[in-house]
Amino acid sequence: MKGWFTLQTVTAQTADFTPDLGVIRRVLVVDDSRVQRRILSVSLKREGYDVIEAASGQEALEICRENLPDLVLSDWMMPGMSGLEFCRALREIPVEYYCYFILLTSKSEKGEVAQGFAAGADDFLTKPVNGYELRARISAGERILRMQHELTEKNRVITDTLDELQRVYDSLDNDLLAAKKLQQSLVPDRFRDFGHGAVSLLLQSSGHVGGDLVGHYRISDTRVGLYSIDVSGHGISSALITARLAGYLSSSSPEQNVAMQVYPDGSHEHLEPREVVTRLNEIILDEMETEHYFTMLLADVDLETGKIVMAQAGHPHPLIQRSDGTIEQDGPGGLPVGLIAGAEFSQFELQMHPGDRLFMMSDGVTECPDTNEGMLGEEGFEEMVHSLRGYALDQTLQAIVWRLDDFNGQQGFPDDVSGILFEYRGA
Repeated sequence: MKGWFTLQTVTAQTADFTPDLGVIRRVLVVDDSRVQRRILSVSLKREGYDVIEAASGQEALEICRENLPDLVLSDWMMPGMSGLEFCRALREIPVEYYCYFILLTSKSEKGEVAQGFAAGADDFLTKPVNGYELRARISAGERILRMQHELTEKNRVITDTLDELQRVYDSLDNDLLAAKKLQQSLVPDRFRDFGHGAVSLLLQSSGHVGGDLVGHYRISDTRVGLYSIDVSGHGISSALITARLAGYLSSSSPEQNVAMQVYPDGSHEHLEPREVVTRLNEIILDEMETEHYFTMLLADVDLETGKIVMAQAGHPHPLIQRSDGTIEQDGPGGLPVGLIAGAEFSQFELQMHPGDRLFMMSDGVTECPDTNEGMLGEEGFEEMVHSLRGYALDQTLQAIVWRLDDFNGQQGFPDDVSGILFEYRGA
């Protein structure tokens, strides 16, 4: 009864010490002594707690499995399942919120206290229980549980946010996959035989979608147009520009192709490459309202004579591999399209002979990085083309991708890789 008097006296002296019931509301008192249980229960109920009693560790464990309390006050020494065993079993129950556990014991040796902490106890009270000390220990548990509850709620918010972000990401990823298929559809014919010549196309984005575009269109029965475009930047905005440009250089709708001059009587003629680039420069500056610009190679190929008239607007130089293996790589360079209003663009001529090959590649090839902060460069590309001499037309560009992948240590391409390979067979 000594513990009871201590508890009662302190409770009366500290009537203004009201508990914080924000977190700890439900308390489980476990003791094989009915008297000791009642002493603690009466005091705790007066302070506003919802108190449950259990006469054994096993009974308390069943209560916890059905409805976990916020706080457990358990005697250490009990017949059957001890308070230590009960605590250890309680900690094995999967729960969302933490239950604060105070062991009531007459044990005070350091080894026994350490044993209690190892079993999962949070605090100890020496019997007989002092009411003021009990309240202080409960207040300490209240602070810890409050932090734990706040952390749990924050983790729940973070988890919900991450789940929502994952759903958004999955939706965006699906949209980007669809956009990738759509962008790839802008290059329907990866290989086309024109009789006197044939062309192979490569378009590989560094991400889902990219800013490169390659293609061809029919000018006449004996002439074809070839274009290689690299829009500044990466991602969706650049891809949207390529989609617009694909429409301006459509092979299926000559009347919408900016390379064609359509007359009122329905007849049309093909503009020179420099005039086409000039038109595109006006369009991107006046109509598209974008900060993007692009580099470009545009070629007018005469399939009968092998003569090529080409405009270069900031794009890497075209490369010709002659039938004897000799490589030529040159061009005037020029300004990118969409930077300066009223810019003038020049054109130049190339002469191809049967067996010659023309490469029109984006800078994703020549600027491909190696493993030592270097890059392939024009000379490296020449060596690569020379090593691929003899490869079939429809296999060469893919072989270039494999060689580039090896060159940069299979780290992935930081920029889009695209290009056109045209082989002239002669009339």
